[in-house]
Amino acid sequence: MQKFTLNKAVFPVAGLGTRFLPATKAQPKEMLPVVDKPLIQYAVEEAYAAGIRHMIFVTGRNKRAIEDHFDTAYELENELEVAQKHALLELVRSVQPDDMNFSYVRQPRSLGLGHAVLCAEHLVGNEAFAVLLADDLMVGPKGGKPVLAQMAEQFAEVQQSILAVQEVPQDQTKRYGIVATDGASTGLMKVKKIVEKPAPEVAPSRMGVAGRYILTPAIFAHIRAQAAGVGGELQLTDGISSLLGKESVYAFQYQGKRYDCGSKEGFLEATVELALEHPEVGVYFRNYLDNLQIGWSGRERRKQA
Repeated sequence: MQKFTLNKAVFPVAGLGTRFLPATKAQPKEMLPVVDKPLIQYAVEEAYAAGIRHMIFVTGRNKRAIEDHFDTAYELENELEVAQKHALLELVRSVQPDDMNFSYVRQPRSLGLGHAVLCAEHLVGNEAFAVLLADDLMVGPKGGKPVLAQMAEQFAEVQQSILAVQEVPQDQTKRYGIVATDGASTGLMKVKKIVEKPAPEVAPSRMGVAGRYILTPAIFAHIRAQAAGVGGELQLTDGISSLLGKESVYAFQYQGKRYDCGSKEGFLEATVELALEHPEVGVYFRNYLDNLQIGWSGRERRKQA
């Protein structure tokens, strides 16, 4: 059996970001900043922390800003160097470490997540790879390992595909791929069934797939063999369902928190909570929120209690 080493990550970033219009009319949604870093940088840093060094972006039209962000900004670096702003210069250069490689491929039409992954097949080759959805900003436990690093540890042991999962409310199963497992309740669980966005009354469980995957290269053949699924698109979930007939697939209940930054609510939650933890602005922002008066606030309610 082939021994896989995880060195490649695929970032499907060709979506239009319609839920954030007009902000995403002329810029990629993945470049929206949470405090002081764009969403895509959080995902790339998470992959890097998991030992991955080859980042593969599946892009579309109007996504040039992502490529520019991870390129060398000669003029900016020169200005910072001349001005002796060494801390800022180091910050800019840290976006692309010397041992990190980037590749870009276009997804010409919006045909689903499975199709986006398939677009990267020639760059992945016969290797295992991670898939990270930048919309899902994942934060590991305080003082602990990032989510993908947790998954990479598990993958090194089982050498089979792994899906990050979390328990979701029953009425939200139609927003996720939902898995049924072997009965284990925590940690690494063998997947028995996976269904794309089932209605609550037919969902096999409340265990929803979050935006992190580690997949074996066998997935490509299974995606290609699939007919269009939900929404007329090639669904990655359907490919994984087919893969289950040939290989084991595991669900991993990670430690940490997921922010659904594809929604305005999740984006705001991430902005507030990460700002509170930020080493530069955290103390100020916490004091600001403590003193903020918005109508009948929680503080006023506590005083009345």
